[in-house]
Amino acid sequence: MTTTTLVLGGTGKTGRHVVSGLRAAGHRVRPASRSGEVRFDWTDESTWDAAVTGADAAYLVFPDDDVTGARPFIRFAVEHGVRRLVALSGRGIEEYGLPELMDVEHAVRESGVDWTILRPSWFNQNFDLGQFRDYVLAGDLRVPTGDGREPFIDATDIAAVAVAALTDPRHTGQTYELTGPRSLSFGDAAAEIASASGRKVTFTDVTDDEFLKEQEAAGVPESWAKLLAMVFGRIRRGEHEPVSPDVAAVLGRDPIDFAGYATAAWGRGAAW
Repeated sequence: MTTTTLVLGGTGKTGRHVVSGLRAAGHRVRPASRSGEVRFDWTDESTWDAAVTGADAAYLVFPDDDVTGARPFIRFAVEHGVRRLVALSGRGIEEYGLPELMDVEHAVRESGVDWTILRPSWFNQNFDLGQFRDYVLAGDLRVPTGDGREPFIDATDIAAVAVAALTDPRHTGQTYELTGPRSLSFGDAAAEIASASGRKVTFTDVTDDEFLKEQEAAGVPESWAKLLAMVFGRIRRGEHEPVSPDVAAVLGRDPIDFAGYATAAWGRGAAW
């Protein structure tokens, strides 16, 4: 059992479940975020010491907009006694042309301590807590994905794998591809949400140009909108469709299905 596990992004989609999972297993946990029990900011080194001191394991969730603080923080954490790192990355980042994210993974692997990297597919929770929520509320998922499929994964499954990696040395040195049990098109996802909620939710396959114009009108930064369009293009071409066995291998059970997620989200009061 670790002495204390630092959980960055401790109030986020996966972090809060990592916190609860570790506590349920009897581990001491230190949640840290800009608004958490312990304040942590990647860009403010004055917040690092309080987060790290006394921790010997850490769950790392990196910021979407700027990862320049990641490598210095990893070095800082190791120098201050952290001996196990579990890092949340992303599936297929080599193909996205995002060298800064690859550098973060390299920093974890080169840290000199035990490490595990988690590479999940798109989260189920993007539909009720993330970027697809407004589409669902509007009743129309307008994305340029065609019939392409994505094996959406539940954030609670990611967290469960993270807890295992933080507490069991058998996962040291592993990079896990984390997906749900089946691949769905966005049309399938819309139908599952409609069935669970009773709302009318449809899917419209827009062009890349239409998508970018709509994102611009919504105030989304151009760089982020173009990245999304690139990822959606990979989904359209079927490059995201394969399902990974890693969740089942780590947890000894199948991952949560999207239909189960949609029913549970509606039951807990998702604002659909």
